[in-house]
Amino acid sequence: MTSKVFMWSALGGLVLALAACVIAPGRGGGLEVVPVLPAVVELDVEPYYTYGGYVYYYSGDRWLYSTSRNGPWTELPRSHWPRETRRRGWERHER
Repeated sequence: MTSKVFMWSALGGLVLALAACVIAPGRGGGLEVVPVLPAVVELDVEPYYTYGGYVYYYSGDRWLYSTSRNGPWTELPRSHWPRETRRRGWERHER
């Protein structure tokens, strides 16, 4: 009985953990698990954000992610975008 409870608890934890990730086809086959962005992201002057071993790029109307700033870039599903994107220091550069 205890092993069944443990198994279901572990399975439930795995499902919750994967719900907070993007699972996408990886480069070279297989799957890639990408962490979801936090609820609030504050960008510096450049529109890059590093989190969970990935680099995210905000283009103003969509989010992209990659393992490197040089790409290749993959579009992040809208359901995994942050609720709010703040732009620290951009006021000085926008005219």
